[in-house]
Parts: sequence; C-alpha cells; structure tokens
Amino acid sequence: MIDMISAVQDLSGLTTRELGEMLKESDSFVLQSKAQNGGPEQVDMEKLVSSLPLHLLALSLDIGRGTDLTYVLRGVRFLHCLSELATRHTKLEQVLLDDVKLSEQVMDLIFYLLSVLSHWKKEDHLGASPFIHSSLVAGSLHLMTSYFSSQWHELVHILLAHPKVDIFMDVAFDSLHEDMRLLSVRLSTLGTKAFPVGPFDSQLTYFICQQCEASLQFLLSLCQQKLFRDRILKNKELCRNGGILSLSFTILKLGVPEWLKGSTDIASSISRQKAKILSILLQLCESESISYLDEVATLPKSMQLGLEVLDLLKIAFGRKQKPAAGPHDKSYPVGSVLISALRLVDVFSDDSNFRSSFITNTIPFLTQILATPHDEFVSSWCSVDLPVIEDDANLDYDPFGAADLALLAASNMLTEAKVNYSCNFRSISMPSIQYAQTRTSCVVKIIANLHVFVPNICEEQERDLFLQKFQKYLLSESPKPSLDHPAADEITIVCTNLGSLSHYAKSLIPGNLLNEEDVQLLSDFAYKLQRWCKSQVGQRISQWQKVTSHQK
Repeated sequence: MIDMISAVQDLSGLTTRELGEMLKESDSFVLQSKAQNGGPEQVDMEKLVSSLPLHLLALSLDIGRGTDLTYVLRGVRFLHCLSELATRHTKLEQVLLDDVKLSEQVMDLIFYLLSVLSHWKKEDHLGASPFIHSSLVAGSLHLMTSYFSSQWHELVHILLAHPKVDIFMDVAFDSLHEDMRLLSVRLSTLGTKAFPVGPFDSQLTYFICQQCEASLQFLLSLCQQKLFRDRILKNKELCRNGGILSLSFTILKLGVPEWLKGSTDIASSISRQKAKILSILLQLCESESISYLDEVATLPKSMQLGLEVLDLLKIAFGRKQKPAAGPHDKSYPVGSVLISALRLVDVFSDDSNFRSSFITNTIPFLTQILATPHDEFVSSWCSVDLPVIEDDANLDYDPFGAADLALLAASNMLTEAKVNYSCNFRSISMPSIQYAQTRTSCVVKIIANLHVFVPNICEEQERDLFLQKFQKYLLSESPKPSLDHPAADEITIVCTNLGSLSHYAKSLIPGNLLNEEDVQLLSDFAYKLQRWCKSQVGQRISQWQKVTSHQK
C-alpha cells in the first residue's frame, strides 16, 4: 500500500530532469521515497501514477473541511511533471496517457478543482491565498495542454465531447474572475504614498498578475477556436446572464496605484490583460452564428462596458498623451489594447442595440484624434510609418516555478532572493504597416457606422443626427473668439484633418481594410462638416472683429 500523501509531498518537489533521472535509473519502475516517519519507502510508480488523479480528486472534495489547497497544488505540479516526462518515457506514457479511464479522471479533477476555486472566498487577500489560488487556477487550466494536447483545435474537440463542458466554461471564467478580484484588492490596498511598496511586495504582485494573465491567455486561445466560441455563445450564464461581461469589467477597471507606477512589469501585465479580455469580447462579437451583442443587449452592464471602452480610448488619445499610452518598454510588451478597443467600438457602433448611445458617446474621443495639429495628425493617421506601435506578446507559462513560489509563500519561507518569477514572452505583434492601416480603418468605419442612414430601417430624425451632435460638441468645446483664440480654431483643424483622412482612406480600399461605402460615408460626413465649418469660420471672424473693435 503506497503512502500517497508522503510520496506526492516528496516527489512533487523534484524538477522534471531530476524525476527523469530517477526513472531512468530505477528498476521495475520503482522509486525510493521518504515515508511519513522519515524512513525510506519503495514507491511503485505505476500504482502511484494510476492512483494520483483519483487521489487528488478525493482530497479536493474535502477542501475547506481539512484538505489544504497547498497539497493539491503539489499534486497538480506533479501531474505537470509526469505529463512532460511521459513523451520521453515509454512506460510512463503507457500508464499515464494511454489509459482512457485515467484521462477521464484527470479531466474530472481539472473540472472539479476549477469549480472549487470559482467559489473560493478568503478574507486573507494579502496572505498566501492569492498566490496559491491564482497559480492553482493557471496550473489546472494549463494541465489540459500539458496532458491532453498542446494543439488548440484538438483540445477543443476533447472538451466539446465532454458532457460537462458547459460547467467547465462557467467555472473556468468564474475562477479566473475570483483571481482578478484578489488582484484588484491587492492593487487597491497594498502600500500608500507615505509607505511605498518595496521590491519584494512589487514582485509578489507581479507574480499574481502573471498567473491571472496566463489563465486569461488560455481562455482566449480557446475562444479563438470557432467551435468553442460558438458553444460559449449558447452558454446562458456566461452570455445572457453577463458572466463574461462582469469579468471584463473587473479587468478593465484594474488600475496601477501611484506608488506602483514605476513597476513597468506590473503596468504592462495589466495592460496586456485588458488587451486579452477585449480580444475575447471581439471574438464573441464577430461570431457569425449567434449575435453576442443581441444576447447581452438587455443587460445594463453591456452599455456600461461600451462606455468603459470609450473612456479607455479617451484617456489614451488625450491630446497631451501619446497614442501608445502607458509604459513602453520593449522588454515588457503592453498588448494591443488600443487596436482591440477601436475594433470593439467599430462593432458596437455598427450594432442597432448600441448605435444610439454611441452616436453621442464616441464624439469626445473622435474629436481628440481629429483635433490633433494637422502635421501630427497626418503622420499618425494617414501614414504607415508610425513612430510607436503597441507590442503584443503571449506568456510562456511556467507552472513549475509558479507552484514553487506559491508553496514557499504559503509556508512563509519566501525570501526576496527567491521571489524573482518571470515568464518569457513570445511576440505576437502585428506588422507595423498592418497595425497603422487597421487603426486608421477602424476610425473610418466608426464614423461611417454612425453617419450612415438607411431609409427603410432608420427613422427620419436620425438623418445626419451624428453630424448634428458632432457640430454641437465642437461648438461647446471650442473656445469663444478672442485675441488668443481667433477664427482658425479647433473646428478648422478638425475639418482639415477629416479632409486628409477622407483622401487617405481611399488607399485602404484595395487591401480590403475598407469598402467603398465606408469611404463614401466618411467623404459625405467630411464634406458636410467642412461646409458647416466655413459658415462657422465666417461667423467667428465677424465675432472676432467685434471683439477687437471693442477692445480698441
């Protein structure tokens, strides 16, 4: 009879290389381990491996009533180690990977663990709980690619064949949401201006960021597969009841406190997480089978989400900020936040459920873009030679290092020397020309979506409604004529830039980034605004002359 707990505790701390060497040197697939009394024990690896998933599953059923999450994390780490070794060890492969029943038990273990973690509430947000929880969520998810298949289309087929796939979807997103809440609490409560966060706490915060990002990245990879995406769209809890919307809100609301602003790694990770959740939303919104926006249109959060994305763009394209807002360090990619946000606004503005709200609420950020000094606008929006583009990357997740650090934190043995956990990056950035053209085409399509008038669908009062609101906003924001602000003001700059954009947009038609209707709608909008602009300039010249004559 194997002492499972002692064997797992002893062997789970080994590296893949160390365990591989032991297996290579072993006779009859038997290893030497330490028993609970400290003495040696013979471990039959075939029995250990074949019993491990069910053993961990049984203990998981008792979590909260005695079983510690730390032991389960050791077990998951051990499964990762065995899975990695199996492809290089014939006997281990036969026992671990070729047994259908064992595979079912591993899947059941992952599903149940995520279910437990999705409901895990701990008051000790600044203790070990966030480290164990976040690394266990990420480790459980990545066990699927480690154990079943690293090919996403194959993994999706395996998942969709499982009778509890909808439960998996619910608990996977919910357990990640719990991690995001833990991260949000940590960011909002850790440190003050008077007592800034030191390198140790900063590194621990970055560790949690990476675990959250690794889990989110995993779910994004699944959502990029059409079959999985279509199944999510049929999931009532995640779509119609707003599960994914709630997660999106939590992530988009994440902010970096002032005393952590110097931590480029943390700020960049949060930025990448925002890019990834926006990408998930895009994947769902662009699905051709079921309209995600129709599913969530009745939820107040859906409109709030749209406004949140617009706020993100308003901040990013503020006149005194560079387009690639936030930290820009090549070693810490910020993710494609702005391009994803622009694409999402394009989708929202083209949807009848949201168009009315977006007609008003997109104007401030569009004005910020169009009110840029002309030369700067042309180089940024009518050119493919951008000085800066967003760098995007995926993490190469390391479940072993993550588990090791979390376990040290749980046992209060973590020191500053051991806290340096950092995943490598794999660049997934858009080519610079494609990035520049996509960014510009999004702005063109947003304007076209809001300016279009379809007689059989739109009501007559909607004709030129966007144009009228745009004009009204320009008048309210533009300073009154004075010696400091004569006639050549913001209105003129906006109209001039629109003309340049309209001309440049024609060059994007051959690459299928825009169609002729989009460009025609932009041209019509620009023409009408320029005609209005001339009348406004005339009025302002007259007003300015009156101002100067009175001052004389």
